[in-house]
Amino acid sequence: MTVRIPPIQCLLTFEALARLRSVTQAAEELCVTPSAVSHRVKQLEQVLGVKLFGRADFSLTTEGSEYLAHVREGLATLQRFPSRQANPGRRKLRLAVTPTFARSIVMPRLKQFAEAYPEIDITMQVSIPLLDVVAEDADLTVRYGTGRYADVEHVCLTKDVVVPLASPAFVREHGPFVTADDLEGVPLLRSPLEPWRTWFAANHLDWPEPTDGSQFNDIGLMCDGAAAGMGVALVRLKLGAPWIEHGALVRLGESEVFNREVPSPHAHYLCWRTGVMERWECAAFAEWLKQATR
Repeated sequence: MTVRIPPIQCLLTFEALARLRSVTQAAEELCVTPSAVSHRVKQLEQVLGVKLFGRADFSLTTEGSEYLAHVREGLATLQRFPSRQANPGRRKLRLAVTPTFARSIVMPRLKQFAEAYPEIDITMQVSIPLLDVVAEDADLTVRYGTGRYADVEHVCLTKDVVVPLASPAFVREHGPFVTADDLEGVPLLRSPLEPWRTWFAANHLDWPEPTDGSQFNDIGLMCDGAAAGMGVALVRLKLGAPWIEHGALVRLGESEVFNREVPSPHAHYLCWRTGVMERWECAAFAEWLKQATR
């Protein structure tokens, strides 16, 4: 079993807040924002699975007091072996992320990470799962697939469910949709990343995989196509959240069949080469991303 070691910045922040009992003073001492202090303490509590502070006055819980003693002992040991480099400077982190996962999951939350870790500069690159295009120099990579990756270490970030979605105008024009059979003759948008056979099987349809109609190798582009009225798309709800929240895509009807959430056979995984997690900036981002995608 892999032991999860909290990022050093979280430990330093915890010690400062426990000593000063003020988010503002701890932020000033560490040269970060008060928001960063709060984010780091929250992340540390999530890693440990315990509450470290009381709610009102930053008094320590029993677990917090016990952990503080260990943290101070560890920090004291590290301080006896100072780095030869007086100012280590900013840390660089290179990410490779699939396009729609970046757009729907990472970007809306990335400001939180930047506030918690202002000393980390992120370079984000796009990876394309269908073509197996991956940035070879990336420290951390988000892949979409089965999870059978023998070449890297990995952890599952998020699984998802699929639901047929279309634009409100398309539903009005081609509806009403009550049973699965109502999709017969309706334009179905296709993607090799999310085949229709998953949804067909869950709804007891013996239809073959569609071979006609528009096809997209990116889920976000397929969502844009559906929002433009091109047809019905089979969309993962977490990835489709921006289109759903803005009303660009809706479910086809109120019946059970079109509200049934069918598990997607694939998932998103965070991948890295052996040794990468020894860098605290990589470990910090990995832990943050796992919490952000829960």
